[in-house]
Amino acid sequence: MKIWAKVMKGGKIADQTVFEKDGKTVWSEMHSYLVEICYALDIPTPVLLKTHIFNFAKFNHVKFTKGDFVEKVNFDQLFLENISDR
Repeated sequence: MKIWAKVMKGGKIADQTVFEKDGKTVWSEMHSYLVEICYALDIPTPVLLKTHIFNFAKFNHVKFTKGDFVEKVNFDQLFLENISDR
C-alpha cells in the first residue's frame, strides 16, 4: 500500500510525503497510518471519521479540511491519495 499525502495551501502543495506499508490496506489500522503520515509531515493529526475511511476506500482519496483538526493549522487541507494500484 502507498499513500501520497499532500499539504495544500493556497491551491499549491506546501509539503508532501509518500507513506508505504507492505501488504494490503487494513481499514482498522487507518488511524495509525494517518498518525504516521502526520508525524512525517510535522502537522497535527485530524479527527478520522467513518466517512473519511469510506471515501478513501471508495474513491481512493480523502480530503481533511481545517474543520477536521482540533488544533489550529496554517494550511487549507490535507489530501491523501491511494497510489498503490498505479
